[in-house]
Amino acid sequence: MYKNILRHPGPTPIPKKVELAMGQDMFSHRSEEFVKLYRETTERVKPVFGTKQEILLLPSGGTAALEAAVVNAVSPGEEVVVVTVGAFGDYFVSICEKYGLKVHKLEKNWGEACTKEELADFLKPLSNIKAVFATYNETSTGILNPVDQLAEAVREHSEAIFIVDGVSALGGAPAEMDEWGIDILVTGSQKAMMLPPGLSFVAVSDKAWKQIEENAPTAYYLNLLSYRDWAEKGMTPNTPAVSLIVGLSAVCDLIEEEGGIAKTVERHELMKNMVRASMKALSIDLLTNDEFASPTITAIRTPKGLNLADYLGHLKKEYHLDFAGGLGHLQGEIFRFGHMGYCFPSDVLEAVSLMEAGLQDFSYSFESGAGVKAAQDVYLASLKKKSVVSN
Repeated sequence: MYKNILRHPGPTPIPKKVELAMGQDMFSHRSEEFVKLYRETTERVKPVFGTKQEILLLPSGGTAALEAAVVNAVSPGEEVVVVTVGAFGDYFVSICEKYGLKVHKLEKNWGEACTKEELADFLKPLSNIKAVFATYNETSTGILNPVDQLAEAVREHSEAIFIVDGVSALGGAPAEMDEWGIDILVTGSQKAMMLPPGLSFVAVSDKAWKQIEENAPTAYYLNLLSYRDWAEKGMTPNTPAVSLIVGLSAVCDLIEEEGGIAKTVERHELMKNMVRASMKALSIDLLTNDEFASPTITAIRTPKGLNLADYLGHLKKEYHLDFAGGLGHLQGEIFRFGHMGYCFPSDVLEAVSLMEAGLQDFSYSFESGAGVKAAQDVYLASLKKKSVVSN
């Protein structure tokens, strides 16, 4: 029996403390015990979003939360803009089209971010746009869109609300929903939030609530107005994922023990820098540039001369190291190194070391230990910096 070293962009490893919390005896979702858990936990998770708004908990995957944002905020026939920089931006397009919205698609090459200027230029000739959708962290490419700047473009060039998919970002990337002017922000449990799949989170601004109320959504299970009403009672309208909410409380414990969400975000930034430095030392190309690189996942091009499927299969079989392959037209061209949630610099060093072992097995030409040393140097420099600051 071997440990599977899961370095995917989700689902991600679950901390033992969270597993133990979720294993406690079940209790009613209409009990005083649940009301106390719901109210305390949703309050504690607000800093992850950077909001004072209520956090609504849906018993669903992240895609359902994206769909809830669409069906509640916009009506069939209305016009929206969708910024897509990869496969999950295209998700928003598909959902919007499914609900009969008129979609204006701002599409970037996979591996590129959307800038404020590009979104502003796209919005200027348009009128009557009800919502602008964007993905914060594009899991398929390892791009982190500058959603704070995109929010400025939305405010300056439209009356639309700004809806952001933060599924693979929140818990690992900075988020200041209220300060940046994001109107609906959603995420899911199975990525940087360190939980199994099955729970999604939605936060809604006052501006977006007004639009939702005027829209009078016809959704039943995904009706956010219903979730808001029940949240006032400390409950959900339908049976919630009780065990996952118990686990979420334990996740909040872990974030607070680390020193708060700012420290958790700092750890993810460090791991990103370690991975990128190691690949450069091994002469392995990265899909994205440093400026817009994701702190939770790195997209890595196939090492020169290797068959990617063979290499990844070998790593999993011989070293129990499990990476994700590419999506869409990038399948076979990249693999994705997840470093989010319950992942630490030591885990990055382990993965890079095993990658090097696999490269040696395939006779890839490199200086043995170069990747590990580069990652280690980044890590040690961060420790030295912390020591200087503390002194």
